[in-house]
Amino acid sequence: MEKTLWKPHNKKQSQMYDFLNQINAKYNLEITSYNELHKWSVENISVFWKEIWNYCKIVHSRPYTRVVKDLDNMINSKWFLGSRLNFAENLLQFRDDKIAIYYKNEDKELCILSYAELYKKVERLCHSLREIGVKENDRVVGYLPNIPETIIAMLATTSIGAIWSSCSPDFGVKGVLDRFQQIDPKILFVSNGYQFKGKQFDLSEKVSKIIEGLPSLKGTIIIKNIKTNSLPQLNEDVIDFNNFMAKDPDPLTFAQLPFDHPLYIMYSSGTTGIPKSIVHSSGGTLIQHKKELQLHCNLKREDCIFYFTTCGWMMWNWLISALASKATIVLYDGSPFFPSNEYLFDIAEKEQITFFGTGAKYIDYLKQNKKNIKDKYKLAKLKTIASTGSPLVQESFEFVYNFIKKNIHLASISGGTDIVACFVTGNPNMDVYSGEIQCAALGMDVDIFDEKGNSILQKKGELVCKTPFPSKPIYFWNDKNNQKYLNAYFNKYNNIWHHGDYCEKTKNEGYIIYGRSDATLNAGGVRFGTAELYRVVENIENIIECVAVEHSLYNDTEVILFLKIQPEVKLNEDLKKIIKFEIRSNLSPKHVPSKMFQVKDIPKTKSGKIVELSIKNIINGYNVTNRNALANPDCLKEYENIYQELKKD
Repeated sequence: MEKTLWKPHNKKQSQMYDFLNQINAKYNLEITSYNELHKWSVENISVFWKEIWNYCKIVHSRPYTRVVKDLDNMINSKWFLGSRLNFAENLLQFRDDKIAIYYKNEDKELCILSYAELYKKVERLCHSLREIGVKENDRVVGYLPNIPETIIAMLATTSIGAIWSSCSPDFGVKGVLDRFQQIDPKILFVSNGYQFKGKQFDLSEKVSKIIEGLPSLKGTIIIKNIKTNSLPQLNEDVIDFNNFMAKDPDPLTFAQLPFDHPLYIMYSSGTTGIPKSIVHSSGGTLIQHKKELQLHCNLKREDCIFYFTTCGWMMWNWLISALASKATIVLYDGSPFFPSNEYLFDIAEKEQITFFGTGAKYIDYLKQNKKNIKDKYKLAKLKTIASTGSPLVQESFEFVYNFIKKNIHLASISGGTDIVACFVTGNPNMDVYSGEIQCAALGMDVDIFDEKGNSILQKKGELVCKTPFPSKPIYFWNDKNNQKYLNAYFNKYNNIWHHGDYCEKTKNEGYIIYGRSDATLNAGGVRFGTAELYRVVENIENIIECVAVEHSLYNDTEVILFLKIQPEVKLNEDLKKIIKFEIRSNLSPKHVPSKMFQVKDIPKTKSGKIVELSIKNIINGYNVTNRNALANPDCLKEYENIYQELKKD
């Protein structure tokens, strides 16, 4: 039964309301509801995005001559042709004493940078990068925590027109090299360490191996983030960050580039091969983020926005774009549960955060541990809580209103790395219903399809997008004939983006996400591909093959690993420890499965491809309909028995 948890009180004070009124006045319309506005936005795509460009005040040196070309071709569509702009310039247009960045870590250290100070630091770093030969289209990468220097490095890179890519420091060497080796970076920014749960982790050994594995590097810049004496040897190719910053820089200039110039390279959670390198454009990322932050989040200059993230997750990129909306951003590096389980709300209270973003798993944890946040914190300035990373269940919706704050806009949002933005999201002018994402984002022609491509309502199906949007990837790196791109999103429905989420559109025109429909895994709100897990596990002695799938629990999911092992070897506790260690050290702690089972065989097609979906269906209580396509269908019986064991847990 649907339950209304919140109703907006000040619709007329929102930027969404202001935008709607402007559209009505300019085009002589009588739109009165968000659903009408959304319908207009996807039926008048060119006009809508033109108005977003104007309303969000995209800074540019040359105007566009055409909003969109090849609108009937999803993959080939081009946006804002003829325009010239720079992503970093849009984020650095404000150069006053307003605070741009608050930074805190587990030690409660506080760093504050004004917009003017941030601009000066980017100016100095940009000068030094140009001096060592960084130019347009070069790749600059970061193996860095969520610290101000990471933002400075990204902005300096993109000021030049070079391309930025990053990995979080909890990634192992193999996980980093699987990503960065594909794109041949010229410059590497690294940290000497990071902290988590009260412990410091020295990265010196990892950094040395990463430098060795990237022969394309012309320089490495090291940020001293923790106290340690075990830095890699400093030389002309390995430079201290502070020493690298120019003392007397030339004035900062911003390369003026086409709308679709590459900005970020991000990495897919694909299920075959190494992670796919997704290239996102400067203009597409910028206009999507400004639309979402200003209209859907109602972000204004007086706001203070926080999102718990690492710089290996797209929410970091999304958060940083708030600088283009004049807001203050809050960075936190460390565990959300240290020094206390409520520490993030400690920060929210002290820094007067107005927009608090986190993963659904964090809210679920607070609920499971019966944390009564509202009795400990007033959170007087807090207006919005956003949740993403995994579905937020109905009980967690209600927990927010009962135990965090009553009068709050709870925005459950969903999109992903693939679009560096949201398909379905929040809306400050709509009611919040328990367990439902409020709406499809403006300009995103979202629908739910059945297997035959029919639109369905109030039934589970595939989340799709039927028409182009500016933040679709411009291409995959080194993807001949766009084959990987086409296979990733367009192999199910012709010329329609297939996202890989099971979803339902409700009678309120909201959405419920039920999880991934493909073999991508989601652990702790972090998506990752099975292939990178297999690459590590199958290198362990005596392991022949493995397969990993998600298992649904009550209000949660877990990753289960099935292992085909040499017949004379048993999956005992010692072997489990080895497997966990290898996964943790080569990938990250988040990749470690919750459970492991030894199996005699793994289901495959007649061509030898592992069929992960069959196992996933069985251990989640669903039928397998394609048994005839399997070369070894009899092996499924073993998984059916394991499912019965899981039911008893």
